[in-house]
Amino acid sequence: MSSAPLFVMAFAAVNLISYMLFWYDKNCAKKGGWRISESALLLCTLLGGSPAAFFAMHQFRHKTRKTTFRIRYWLIVAVQIIGGLWWVSHR
Repeated sequence: MSSAPLFVMAFAAVNLISYMLFWYDKNCAKKGGWRISESALLLCTLLGGSPAAFFAMHQFRHKTRKTTFRIRYWLIVAVQIIGGLWWVSHR
C-alpha cells in the first residue's frame, strides 16, 4: 500500500490543528484568556502546518505585527522548502 494517502491525511490533520490553534489563540487574546504559547504555534507550523498557519495569521490578523514571530515563521517555511527540494532531488 502506498504511503501517499497516509501522508495526505497527516498533512491535512496538522494543518487543521494549526488553523484551530491560531483561531483559538486569537480568541483568547481578544478575551484576555489563557493563550497558546508561540513555541506551540511554531511547532505546529514546523510539523507541516505552515500553509494553514499563513492563512490563519492573515485571516484573523494574528501574529502579523510581531516581527520575531514572523521571522521564525518564515525561517521554518524556508527550511521546509529547502528540505522538500532536497528530498525530491535525491529520490
